[in-house]
Amino acid sequence: MQKAITSPKYASLVIWLKQAREDQGISMRELASRLDEPHSFVQKVEIMERRLDVFEYTLYCEALGVDPMQGMKILLP
Repeated sequence: MQKAITSPKYASLVIWLKQAREDQGISMRELASRLDEPHSFVQKVEIMERRLDVFEYTLYCEALGVDPMQGMKILLP
């Protein structure tokens, strides 16, 4: 089984999240504030140094105002 952090599909999901943040003009610091996390949390997610678990993913999507199911479509075959 391939680790999620090295999966091309997971990379596509992270790119989707980052693009959603940038399209809305939200800084890493602002998103981190919405998540009540240090800005390094968002940075590490976006450079794929840190993996989001399912619960964190839903909170991340909520903070961005995007539908988590839309991102899940990236992971599904």
